[in-house]
Amino acid sequence: DEYQWKGPFYFIQGADPQFGLMKAWAIGDIKNGDDEWGEEIKLAEQAVQAINKLNPKPKFFVLCGDLIHGMPGTQWRKDQEQDLKNVLKNTDQDIPLVFVSGNHDIGNTPTKETIDNYCKNWGDDYFSFWVGGVFFLVLNSQLYFDSSKCPDLKQVQDVWLNEQLAVAEKHKCKHIIVFQHIPLFLRKPDEDHNYFNLEKSVRQEIMEKFHKAGIKAVFSGHYHRNAGGSYRGLEMVVSSAIGCQLGEDTHGLRVVVVTDEKIVHRYYSLNELSSQGIEKELLDMLAKQN
Repeated sequence: DEYQWKGPFYFIQGADPQFGLMKAWAIGDIKNGDDEWGEEIKLAEQAVQAINKLNPKPKFFVLCGDLIHGMPGTQWRKDQEQDLKNVLKNTDQDIPLVFVSGNHDIGNTPTKETIDNYCKNWGDDYFSFWVGGVFFLVLNSQLYFDSSKCPDLKQVQDVWLNEQLAVAEKHKCKHIIVFQHIPLFLRKPDEDHNYFNLEKSVRQEIMEKFHKAGIKAVFSGHYHRNAGGSYRGLEMVVSSAIGCQLGEDTHGLRVVVVTDEKIVHRYYSLNELSSQGIEKELLDMLAKQN
């Protein structure tokens, strides 16, 4: 049923609620300073309340990684996860939640064990789904960042991805959209490698694969700032955080409208989305029946 295009729809993208980072960042102790996350709880609650008020309802709410700050094996991790789940439970039950794994969820250098642990808590680390004729892929970008402790798992994801892209081609889907935590790049496809993007040769290979497959957009987080660019018709969208801001942006969410011919999106502060909802221009796009 969801293989068929039925007209425009929208979804909500959030990233990096990262319970614990605000305190850790404020006191300058990123490793061990994450023993309080009251501020993040409030922000996540505000995000859920804003989403629940939207009319029409979004098709789903995707969280693009770094659900919590505590790295695998650290002291506050379980409590952070439980508190986030308690907040997310209040999301309208008609709005499915989609989770993407980030570096804090599975570690900067993930292992089979850290990935298994994530999957038990939040679901698969990579998977695909259809909504209204559009094909969505959720990837584990940490395997592209550093798979040195689980090279076989990276290989399995690679094989799976090729199979999925073949499926998408066969079904002649309207669009293909990817979610991953780490951006391919922040502004320019050939920018230097740093902590916030993927290594250049890895990036080039993925960008080419995505371009050839006709993927329209990749949505990421990780940067705690809004950014983005494009590569041969592939748009790279980097969304700022629900939680701690590392730049000039506000705590917020991205509204993504999918129409027959394009993907249109806008980042809203939590306050703006709570008080005003989605702007008329985007609502008008949704109202156009094909």
